[in-house]
Amino acid sequence: MSEMSFEQMLEESFKTIRNGEVVEGVVIGVKPDEIILNIGYKSDGIITRSEYTNEANVDLTTVVSVGDTMEAKVLKVNDGEGQVVLTYKRLAAEKGSKRLEEAFNNQEVLTAKVAQVLSGGLSVVIDEARVFIPASLVSDTYEKDLNKYEGQEISFVVTEFNPRRRRIIGDRKQLLVAEKAEQQRELFERIHVGDVVEGSIKNVTDFGAFVDLGGADGLLHISEMSWGRVENPKKVFKVGDLVRVFIKDINENKIALSMKFEEDNPWNNAAEKYAVGNVVTGVVARMTDFGAFIELAPGVDALLHVSQISKVHVEKPADVLKVGEAIEAKIVDFNEEDKKISLSIKALLEPEEDDEAADADIEAAVEEEAEE
Repeated sequence: MSEMSFEQMLEESFKTIRNGEVVEGVVIGVKPDEIILNIGYKSDGIITRSEYTNEANVDLTTVVSVGDTMEAKVLKVNDGEGQVVLTYKRLAAEKGSKRLEEAFNNQEVLTAKVAQVLSGGLSVVIDEARVFIPASLVSDTYEKDLNKYEGQEISFVVTEFNPRRRRIIGDRKQLLVAEKAEQQRELFERIHVGDVVEGSIKNVTDFGAFVDLGGADGLLHISEMSWGRVENPKKVFKVGDLVRVFIKDINENKIALSMKFEEDNPWNNAAEKYAVGNVVTGVVARMTDFGAFIELAPGVDALLHVSQISKVHVEKPADVLKVGEAIEAKIVDFNEEDKKISLSIKALLEPEEDDEAADADIEAAVEEEAEE
């Protein structure tokens, strides 16, 4: 038997490898675009940047260090220059695909960083295996711009797994729906009519504002925003404002809110403040042909009948008054039960005397207001 040469013995000491085989090695060199791996073979293995990751322009020296142990898959035993061509990302993608299949079968919730924002949705990567989340399944509300998700970590479930057709679909929407349903259940168990709560303005409309209470939205109607008059909710609130409200009513899953706290009720102590004979100052809020309504305080309006504006005849209030004008008048009638107050400027201009005609005019105006 002939003796083997040193070169033959050295070659025999190395293991044999084949294309497609998974090997383990130790990093013996790393450049920005290349990793050199000792895989126990007669030649070192090379992993290029494009076979390490799908991320463009990544500096491999920032993700791998000399001495690290890695697994890779053999692409070519000999690249023509005696080196073994390896791939890390394809092996990782295979492992990721198996991971996604398990998650699909078990309906497991996965978390990953958004790798790319596409025109029709988001792309996330699990161990180099890509999952597509359509725009309609990104959120439980319409999202016009998905760019805010770029680089964010999001949770989702795999709802379709078909790697042969390269169709692996994720769904984030159902997680958000389930989470909000649980928050809503907890909220309705916790709240009661009369409770004072805090929330943030979610949306403002012409008729009111929707307040996020953390699990469900409540409606703050325009009539419940203040004891005074609110002409336009959009001039009072903006999205994101924090508000303190109380729960006025709960009807199944609908919540009615109010900011008209009783301690702020302007009619508290009104009998004393607006007693007949008191002289008050107010602002002209609106006018009709029969009189002007004077705001004495937010939520407290009084009627100044046209016959009580001046000692001389006034055809209509708009002839002598204008909205926003401040006036001084005497209270000539106070009805706490119906929350009605009647004023007179004329009573300040001449001595008090019985004036049945004037009283009749005021009475008629009060009735006319009630009919409206």
